[in-house]
Amino acid sequence: MSKSSSKGGFTKEEELLLQDFSRNVSTKSSALFYGNAFIVSAVPIWLFWRIHMMDIYSSLILFIGVTAASTYLLAMAYRNTKFTLKHKIAIKREEAVTRDLLKKLSDDKKMSKKEKDERILWQKNEVADFEATTYSIFHNNALFLTIVILASFYFLRSLTPAVNYTLSIGTASGLLALLSTGSN
Repeated sequence: MSKSSSKGGFTKEEELLLQDFSRNVSTKSSALFYGNAFIVSAVPIWLFWRIHMMDIYSSLILFIGVTAASTYLLAMAYRNTKFTLKHKIAIKREEAVTRDLLKKLSDDKKMSKKEKDERILWQKNEVADFEATTYSIFHNNALFLTIVILASFYFLRSLTPAVNYTLSIGTASGLLALLSTGSN
């Protein structure tokens, strides 16, 4: 371990390891989550405009408010699902990543075992982070759109389009945010 400690008493390596398994996401991941959440939250506007015949201009405030709230809740669901999955994926991918990296690094005689282990750990975390991010987005988007379609066409179809829109989007995004806080 490196003797250079930061203000918290942890070494740089320990801080990196803690950062890899914290609930905080990078700015890049956060932008990806909010961008995807906005697109998926805005897609039902077309459904309610074209199929449920809601007027875009008279419902603009409703669309903006519900889409903003849904975007926030979906981004939270992405973040929570990613956190839950990342460690599980890292464990499953550890052997394959280790084998692959040791094969690539076997020719490098100058690299110490500690450096190889650090590189393997970093690569394992990168793979787990990528897979957890993509799966989280896919999984939550699929569930969100399924719930919205079922709610708007089956469970809430007798309500006015504005109430149907608000309840179906609110229920779908709220339910996903709630379910993502549980442990799997």
